[in-house]
Amino acid sequence: MPRFDRRRFLLAWLRAITPSGPRLAGLMTKEISALTGPVLELGPGTGVFTAALLERGIAERDLTLIEYERDFAMLLQGRFPDARVLQLDVREMWKTALSGSFFGGVVSGLPLLAMRPDDVQALLEGCFSNLRPHAAFYQFTYGPKCPVPIEILDSLGLVSKRIGWTLRNFPPAAVYRISRRYPLMILIEQRRA
Repeated sequence: MPRFDRRRFLLAWLRAITPSGPRLAGLMTKEISALTGPVLELGPGTGVFTAALLERGIAERDLTLIEYERDFAMLLQGRFPDARVLQLDVREMWKTALSGSFFGGVVSGLPLLAMRPDDVQALLEGCFSNLRPHAAFYQFTYGPKCPVPIEILDSLGLVSKRIGWTLRNFPPAAVYRISRRYPLMILIEQRRA
């Protein structure tokens, strides 16, 4: 098995057997408030981050949850009946269900390290095309650095900053905020249009 495939398999397996804990959920959502507006959650799994978003004041009706696994999507719909739960592949979400949607933030439980770099770049490009100027993409990782390669961040005009880490999660995890390098320029361009 090639090294990249082994890493993808291991990360997917790890995500499946170790749901995120409350400390990680708190870190993932600490910069989000009721003022953030609609939030897009990618790979919500059992809804640990979703529940934390509700605690931060996001209205359930302002949550859009994208979950690939059918069983998790059904579970989420039962737990969060007022949220918009879509069972689909994140690579397809901007082509169909979310076309024309805008969000105040993205919370991602996706295993970016297990994804192909082309897919990570397309995912971020799609998300930032549908985010408000000062909105951010929040991602956790079990790795030692941001899971998005610097080359991808640079090519999209993005920056990452670690906003926290917790040893009280198994395994320990760090959370990164990914945002536009120059959000003010985007706001000026939108006002000119």
